[in-house]
Amino acid sequence: MVRPTRVEVDLEAIRHNVTAFADLISPSAVCAVIKADAYGHGDVPVAEAALGSGATWLAVALVEEGIRLREAGVSAPVLLLSEPGADSVGDILRWELTPTVYSIDFVDALAGSGSHVGVHVKIDTGMHRVGVMPRLIHDLMARIVAASNLTLEAVWTHFAVADEDRVFTIHQMETFQQVVSELGTPQTHLANTAGALLFPEARADMCRIGLGIYGLHPTDETRGLIGLRPAMRVVSQVTHVARLEVGARPSYGRVRALDRDSRVVTVPIGYADGVPRRRLGEVLIGGRRHPFAGRVTMDQIVVEVGDADVGRGDEVVLMGAQGDMEITADQWASEADTISYEIVCGMGPRLPRRYLV
Repeated sequence: MVRPTRVEVDLEAIRHNVTAFADLISPSAVCAVIKADAYGHGDVPVAEAALGSGATWLAVALVEEGIRLREAGVSAPVLLLSEPGADSVGDILRWELTPTVYSIDFVDALAGSGSHVGVHVKIDTGMHRVGVMPRLIHDLMARIVAASNLTLEAVWTHFAVADEDRVFTIHQMETFQQVVSELGTPQTHLANTAGALLFPEARADMCRIGLGIYGLHPTDETRGLIGLRPAMRVVSQVTHVARLEVGARPSYGRVRALDRDSRVVTVPIGYADGVPRRRLGEVLIGGRRHPFAGRVTMDQIVVEVGDADVGRGDEVVLMGAQGDMEITADQWASEADTISYEIVCGMGPRLPRRYLV
């Protein structure tokens, strides 16, 4: 029997979300961020849906992610969001990826290839993860200008707290604009999903939309600004039903006692698939919410359904809608003390993706 657990990805929701952003931020371009296998949704199908709905650029974290897109026939511009090692220059050129640069060593490696390549320079305006510090930008730019085979296509930065700290985000914008005014660069991009929604003045020439194209919001403050549809649904089935007495403590650790006689059902999904072990949440069965009966295990969870008429083979929705009810990635994140990004990215490779077109 094939394991009945899967991730369903609604590509029409992806298309809707990309179109909504393209309309909202126009004339700024949409760069669809599809790193980490499109936040767990599947990089190639999401890339194709995004490009067919108004995105003109794609962004990835790794050279390997860019190569996967090219091997699948994706020809749109693909931006590498971080510098790889110098030994990746050959692959960058071969697969026509657009590198982000912020160190002289990497610029020199690109220049030494002798092949023409356009680059995007990343400035560290306060995120302090990667990027060239503003005081060092002129040295980096001089190196780029001196290399006849390198072309500066854009300068960009990344917001650290656009979803929660307006003052610091404005500081980042002001720092960036001061640097850019001295460079006279042809293109700029600053905004992520939160930045594009909360700071229209930061939309510049392009916005890098990640979380939003998957139908998720970075903060409750953005919910009234754009209509998004969640694209991911996590589905399984009941595989076992047992009748337990009050006081029984199902699963490892025996962390919770049943407060009544109840049916407890088993569902074949666990922390090896991306359900956080520390989560004690709910699922939907028959259009009703039912709580976890105990701790998440590697391959299975147990759910208390009381006296509900639930049997083997019944559909179980862990994330998404069933009837009029819905469990969201944000609910998962709240129960596991994390963020929705981690939840959707964590849906593991044991869960096959089924694409709804």
